[in-house]
Amino acid sequence: MNGICLTVTSFDKESFTVDVMPETMTRTSLRALNNGSRVNLERAMAANGRFGGHFVSGHIDGTGTLTEMRADEIAVVCRVEAERELLGGVIPKGSVTLDGISLTVVDVDEKGFTVSLIPHTRAVTNLRDKKIGDPINVETDMIGKYVKKYLTASPPESPAENGVSLDFLAEKGFL
Repeated sequence: MNGICLTVTSFDKESFTVDVMPETMTRTSLRALNNGSRVNLERAMAANGRFGGHFVSGHIDGTGTLTEMRADEIAVVCRVEAERELLGGVIPKGSVTLDGISLTVVDVDEKGFTVSLIPHTRAVTNLRDKKIGDPINVETDMIGKYVKKYLTASPPESPAENGVSLDFLAEKGFL
């Protein structure tokens, strides 16, 4: 729901129920929803299905604030401002999700980023209801997060420091 990975615990023809933990309430825009709010819903992709977007997990990195929506010919350009830590995972022409909608980043600066919406995206998602000042869930690119983590992590200990040596490998039958 709005890009948040949630498990449906019960449902009927009219509604469904999910359990929401405190971390989800803190990190997402769920508290801004009201009874009757339009939300984006998407089932998890099967591992053997066609892959047509970028890797997303539904594990929201944080929220941003919609600060601009302006027409650009057939498109609508949206600007989202967010905390610096969140912006560290956003790159121009990279991928980002807003309320679970996979989008391409147009540009990034020190306060926020822009995306451009085609008419179809506006027509079939909750972005058509968003107003300036509304909070929006942001999930940055999963591969980018792993690369960033790898590049900023402490270097691993040397094999010798872990007790791995040529003698150890020979003793264990690897050589």
